[in-house]
Amino acid sequence: MSRAYVFNQYGGPEGEELIERPVPEPGPGEILVEVRAAGVNPVDWKIREGYLGREADLPVPMGREVAGVVAALGPGVEAFAVGEEVLGPVAPGQGGFADHALLRAEQAVAKPDEISFAVAATIPVAGTTAYDLTHEIELETGQTMLVLGAGGGVGHLAAEIGRVHKFRVIGIASQDKRDLVESTGATFVAAGHGAPAAVRELAPQGVDLVVDLVGGQALRDVAPLATTPDRIVSAADPRTVTELGGTGRSRDPEAFEKITSVIGYEVITRGSAESTRWTRPARR
Repeated sequence: MSRAYVFNQYGGPEGEELIERPVPEPGPGEILVEVRAAGVNPVDWKIREGYLGREADLPVPMGREVAGVVAALGPGVEAFAVGEEVLGPVAPGQGGFADHALLRAEQAVAKPDEISFAVAATIPVAGTTAYDLTHEIELETGQTMLVLGAGGGVGHLAAEIGRVHKFRVIGIASQDKRDLVESTGATFVAAGHGAPAAVRELAPQGVDLVVDLVGGQALRDVAPLATTPDRIVSAADPRTVTELGGTGRSRDPEAFEKITSVIGYEVITRGSAESTRWTRPARR
C-alpha cells in the first residue's frame, strides 16, 4: 500500500485527508517514483478551492512536483533505470504529496548528485517559473530587477537567479520575510503603500525588469517604476499586466533542464553549505 494526501471536497483545508491506496502502476511512457520530497505551491490550494475547475473526480490527489527514486518503469521507457534519482512534475491526475508518484518520463530529469531531494523538489514548478520570468527580458550585469513577492517560493528563486547573473535585485515582501530576501543578496523593501516610493529612492532612473508574483493593486502601484511598460512580466495577474503594457509568462521548453543545471553548478561552486539557499519556503 501507499499513502497519498488528497482533498475529498472542494473548498477549505477541512476537506484534506491522508489515505491509503494501492501503489500506482506506471502506464506507457510513465515512471513510478518513491517520493523523497515534494514541492508546495499556491496552485495546490487553488485547485482545492475549485478556482481551476471542479470537474475532477473526488478524491483529488495534491502536490504538483516531486523528487525521488525510480521504483518502476512503464512500457516504452528507456531513458531511466530503476534506482535512479529524478525530479519532475507529476503526471496529469496524479499527486506528489504521497509515498509514490507517477511522472511522465519525457518531463522528468535526472537529479544531479550535488542537489538534495528537498531542493530538487522545488525546481519543476517554482524553479521553471522563476527561470521564465527572469529571462523574459535579457538583462545585463548590473541592471536592476524588481521582484514583487520576493518572499514566496518563485520570488525567492527569482532573486537567486538574479544574484547568479549579477543583477541588482530589489525584493518587495512582507516584513517577516526580510531575512529570507536578504539571504539572496537582494535589497529588501517592505510591502505596503510605501513600497513604490522606497524603490524609487533606490532606483531613481527606474528598474529594468519588474517580476510580479502578486498582481492586483500592488502590481499597478509598482508598474510606473519600470523603465518601459514592456519590462513588466507577471505570473500572478495576466489581465492586469496586459492592461499595463507588460506580458504574462512565456514558457521556455528547456527551462527545466537549464535551471536544474544552474542550481547544480551553483551548489558545486559555492559549497554544500550554501545549498540551503535554494530551498524554497513552504507556502501556507
